[in-house]
Amino acid sequence: MTEERIGSSPTLRDVAAEAGVSPATASRALNGSTRNVSAERLALVLQAAEKLGYAPNLSAQATARGSTKTVALIVHDVADPYFSSIAAGAIEGAEAAGLTVTMAVTDRSPDRELEIVSTLRGHRPHAIVLAGSRIGDDQDALAGELRAYEAAGGRVAVVSQPGLPYGTVTIDNHQAAADLAAALVAHGYRRFAVLRGPDDLRTSRDRSDGFLAGLARDGNAVVIETGFTEDGGHTAMTDLLGRGLDGVELVFAVNDVMAIGAMRALRDAGLVPGRDLAVAGFDDIDAATDVDPALSTVRVPMRAMGRRAIELVLAGGDGNEVVWLPTTVCLRDSSPGRA
Repeated sequence: MTEERIGSSPTLRDVAAEAGVSPATASRALNGSTRNVSAERLALVLQAAEKLGYAPNLSAQATARGSTKTVALIVHDVADPYFSSIAAGAIEGAEAAGLTVTMAVTDRSPDRELEIVSTLRGHRPHAIVLAGSRIGDDQDALAGELRAYEAAGGRVAVVSQPGLPYGTVTIDNHQAAADLAAALVAHGYRRFAVLRGPDDLRTSRDRSDGFLAGLARDGNAVVIETGFTEDGGHTAMTDLLGRGLDGVELVFAVNDVMAIGAMRALRDAGLVPGRDLAVAGFDDIDAATDVDPALSTVRVPMRAMGRRAIELVLAGGDGNEVVWLPTTVCLRDSSPGRA
């Protein structure tokens, strides 16, 4: 019989003594590892823990198991509707699997992303999902941190362009933008402006290049680099208006928030989007159909990407599997057909 403890919480040793087993056996039974623990001893330990009111140390359990019941989702910008939609899908998938999602934000900084992954290694989440365009072409340091995390029992998936040696959920940004360009040309447009983000942002680069490829011989475009944000779209459109449209009929922004910023700049200048200048974006965030006029865009299955990434990271299959999800061109009132 154990001595009653007054004024302090029961310890693992108390549980072991109550159950008549070694502390090591009690630890294995309580942290979920039943290796070398018989059913009889497991029952004794659980009964002892309940009798004494023992609360296991979750941090210690995570160390023993190699992971916690969490999935760490790393995104560039949680305020961006693109990432919030991916996060919503990831949360749905994780909850269905009995896991909780925690989120970290990189602010589009590769150094911050690397720091977050390094920190997460110590917290040992069950899985890490990286969501967002790869920035730059040197991924060696990030891949090294992820390999170390994986070697300790963690799992990794990516919502981004293929490139890292992990299961990846992606879309064909280049082809989808080319499809949009072809549809707009078929709608009667010939002279375009393209608002794109920094060149080291692969999503922006792929969409811009794809759109230009889709124009082929049937259209031409001026390209303006700006911030990959709503304010960036507003600034670029303001600058374009300031120096003159020079025949530009439609402005394509490489994401919807930039396109919405461009529409705001048109209104600030006393112009009407869709009537005085057509606008198109990419992603089909919820706000794309809330703005007036509704925004022409490319529909990306963002929630499905988040859910599929969770399925992929939990499946434990081929670590290099790439899942391509389809996109859809959506022409709306912001780009009415031209006679």
